[in-house]
Amino acid sequence: MRLRIVAVGRLKDGPERRLISEYLDRFGKTGRSLGLGPAEIVEVEDRKGVGSAAEARLLRRAVPEGAVLLALDERGTEMSSPEFAKRLAGWRDDGRRDLAVLIGGADGLDRALRSEADLVLSFGKMVWPHMLARVMVAEQLYRAATILSGSPYHRT
Repeated sequence: MRLRIVAVGRLKDGPERRLISEYLDRFGKTGRSLGLGPAEIVEVEDRKGVGSAAEARLLRRAVPEGAVLLALDERGTEMSSPEFAKRLAGWRDDGRRDLAVLIGGADGLDRALRSEADLVLSFGKMVWPHMLARVMVAEQLYRAATILSGSPYHRT
């Protein structure tokens, strides 16, 4: 299953971009034998003042047809890393070819787009900067792959 993190806005070069790259590289190496990956980041234009509906249209265009939609939103479901790994494996085992993780702009994801998602996931009640949300997604993808492979990276 191929994975795509689709995010509103461009991330400048810096420590966050390097962390994302590191975790996605690790995910690719660990996930390959599990039928997971590769994973990539796709950034869509962040136009000031256009609103979440316009951003949703840009996000939808970047999602492969038939992809599982995972929307990040503070109002979503909270789950543990092993629960997330199990969900990821379930989608893979169901024959889903693509997963798109959606990260909205400053005002979050459009309500209609959230309602289309297969899963709306929250990293907790706190609001996280979008650049850190990308890092957290990349790390959780890698963590999920290590859980599924039996690696000691994740300790319970």
